[in-house]
Amino acid sequence: MRYGKRYYIDEISMNKKQIEPFDEHEQMAVRKEKLAQLQKQGPAYPNDFQRRHLAADLQHAYGDLDNEALVTKNVSVTIAGRIMTRRIMGKASFVTMQDMSGRIQLYVTRDALPENFYRQEFKKWDIGDIIGAEGVIFKTKTGELSVHVTKLRLLTKALRPLPDKWHGLADIEARHRQRYVDLIINQSARDMLSMRATTLIAVREFFHQQGFTEVETPMLQILPGGALAKPFATHHNALDMPMFLRVAPELFLKRLVVGGVERVFEINRNFRNEGLSTRHNPEFTMLECYQAYGDYEAAMVLTEALLRYVCEKVQGSLALKYQGETYDLRQPFKRMTLLQAILQFNPQLQLADLQDIDKAKTVAVDLGIKIEPNYGVGKIQIEIFEKTTEHCLMQPTFITAYPAEVSPLARRNDEDPFIADRFELFIGGRELANGFSELNDPQIQAEVFQQQVAAKAAGDDEAMTYDTDYITALEHGMPPTCGMGMGIDRLLMLLTDSTSIRDVILFPHMRPKQ
Repeated sequence: MRYGKRYYIDEISMNKKQIEPFDEHEQMAVRKEKLAQLQKQGPAYPNDFQRRHLAADLQHAYGDLDNEALVTKNVSVTIAGRIMTRRIMGKASFVTMQDMSGRIQLYVTRDALPENFYRQEFKKWDIGDIIGAEGVIFKTKTGELSVHVTKLRLLTKALRPLPDKWHGLADIEARHRQRYVDLIINQSARDMLSMRATTLIAVREFFHQQGFTEVETPMLQILPGGALAKPFATHHNALDMPMFLRVAPELFLKRLVVGGVERVFEINRNFRNEGLSTRHNPEFTMLECYQAYGDYEAAMVLTEALLRYVCEKVQGSLALKYQGETYDLRQPFKRMTLLQAILQFNPQLQLADLQDIDKAKTVAVDLGIKIEPNYGVGKIQIEIFEKTTEHCLMQPTFITAYPAEVSPLARRNDEDPFIADRFELFIGGRELANGFSELNDPQIQAEVFQQQVAAKAAGDDEAMTYDTDYITALEHGMPPTCGMGMGIDRLLMLLTDSTSIRDVILFPHMRPKQ
């Protein structure tokens, strides 16, 4: 990392001198030398400073007052944060300090500080150092709220320099790998963090208002289940047995419905041993909820209401803007069956092309889709849908009537058992939520588990295992139930207008740097 012209203040003559361009390691060497000098004077990282005020609170409380009113009030404050910029001008300097809430300007003068402190201490500090300050609020001639400092302490010496203030941490990969620097430098990263927290609060508020109980279910499981996904495997030493990180909490949440927790939800961490992409991270956050005495139609109504509630709470509007498009959440969400959607975006196809397995295989092969020997016509339909249709579903759209073949935990439709009473919600060409009427017949569920076991034996790494205890739970009787799962990270992508899931996960998984 190299920089253009830089300057320093000669500690003997106190004159401004140009530094020849040098790299980060040289800058760190200079800072470490400063740290060594500090350590000779006492504790270099003190821990006894008590902050009493935040920058944003001060801006809110006093930002509208003029300097005359502030002088009259004579407000003393104690603040702390990181030096982001500074302008040294002889006997006075301006420092921009950043804390968890925002930024505020400090006015540091030689005469307001102990003798020689300004020259021998303050001027040697660096951008990135963390300081504590006491002083009085005032406004500069330009109207900027500032703190006239009367006491100043160095609390943490930053040994690494921050990225150049004019360019920031612009490299996307660096921002993802060093999120701590990204949060220091980029307001957009701090906005994302705030948006994520606000969204989770809104989701919880919605479900609490609807009478749902929030729970926590195991992340370390004996059997992976609840979704068609390849799990991460581990080993429990004390029990001497294999275990798995959960791919979904579904089967545990439905056990709770059996136990009488008729409205239940969890915001959970899931783990799936799959590839990395703009839409996928092997560790992600998922909302799952289950409601007794409801079907997939009720789950669609619930999902639509949830999205409206969260969007209005977080953005203050039901006009969701994403990648140049505006999605009006006030309008009822469109509904289409899977086959209707495929035919709409593939006008060259006929319904028979999708319902006959030989014709469907021909369509898939022509599209460049690899067909495995164990694929039924339902699985082929899904492959065609994902290849040709999914990315075209921009406005909020519920896709229904999914093949039962790819819906092993969903209730079969009474009139057409080929399909399940299931839906997926798409916005901006991406799946956001998945839900269905739950399969609560223990005998049919046992048969489906057997089919999944056979598929796994045939080489399907994503197929489910046979969960005997879950069948036992169903045999005790689960009421008619609907459920829904929504990807929180994908929801955040919409709310923050992000094109990559890495932008909304604080520490996304990445290949280690060589």
